[in-house]
Amino acid sequence: METIFTRIIKGEIPCYKIAEDDRFFAFLDISPIAKGHTLVVPKLQNDYIFDLEDEMLAEMMVFAKKVAKAIRQNVECARIGVAVIGLDVPHTHVHLVPITKAGDLDFTKKRVELSSEEMLNLSSAISGSVNL
Repeated sequence: METIFTRIIKGEIPCYKIAEDDRFFAFLDISPIAKGHTLVVPKLQNDYIFDLEDEMLAEMMVFAKKVAKAIRQNVECARIGVAVIGLDVPHTHVHLVPITKAGDLDFTKKRVELSSEEMLNLSSAISGSVNL
């Protein structure tokens, strides 16, 4: 069965796309814990990150690094935190979250609310800074 992320990648469900290449896809999380919270997923549907082949895992992290740099150029923060949880959607995904302190990477805290216009402007700005 296809995951929601596979359907997003195929364009069946809209998203605020940040970047894409032949193997990976990045888009804003629609329920972010911080402004700029982005998900990086492989196009190949796979449930668990550590089941990926070594080469694909390495390439995914290099792709995520490029996206993280673009986020940091467009969102005020000290760092881009990285989290892999993978319990909600059975499709490997890496969370890239702008943070200023360790507690900012708390997925139990209240989510940030951004309008669709803010999300669109943010995705456009970050997308324009990604150097693939």
